[in-house]
Amino acid sequence: MTRPGPAGPLASAPAPSLHADAVRVLGEWAAPDDAQDRLRESFLEHLRSYADGIWRECAPGHVTASTAVLDASRSQVLLTLHSKVKAWLQLGGHCEPGDLSLRDAALREATEESGIPGLRMLPHPVRLDRHAVRCHPGGSYHLDVQYVAIAPPGARFEVSAESDDLRWFPVTALPDRTDDALRRLVARAAALTPEPPEAPSE
Repeated sequence: MTRPGPAGPLASAPAPSLHADAVRVLGEWAAPDDAQDRLRESFLEHLRSYADGIWRECAPGHVTASTAVLDASRSQVLLTLHSKVKAWLQLGGHCEPGDLSLRDAALREATEESGIPGLRMLPHPVRLDRHAVRCHPGGSYHLDVQYVAIAPPGARFEVSAESDDLRWFPVTALPDRTDDALRRLVARAAALTPEPPEAPSE
């Protein structure tokens, strides 16, 4: 027989689901332009239509979380040469059951794929991107919620099994083998995180 839990002010409320967090994040997010706002609305409509719309198993499409990782000077971005796509991309991927929020999913993916501890995440997404993927035989879509993180000074990365390579690139000189979505994300990240002031000389 299951005992009832505690009642009254001492009872803890259940944690919101990742689906609910995605709805909240997208509902509160101030898009930078009309095109991004229309994309935000389409992401919300997807989540209203599919109770499993946050998970990879949702064949029509699913929400993912990614991160543009900048170095401490904000002058370089860490990109992965994706082992399947064979292009330089930001770090990120599918949500997992242990993720408490989209931001947590983005941080977990960035940490796993970079090997860098202590990444400092900006609190809110900076862009959205919808792109076709091959997660299911008939094709599918990633509805990517994109964040920015700042690496600690002197951070050293480790190439994960998901990458053919991992490398810092100047935010103003990205590699040719990438796409416009990545370029727009890095431009937005750089605009939101200006280089820190230089320390005064002694």
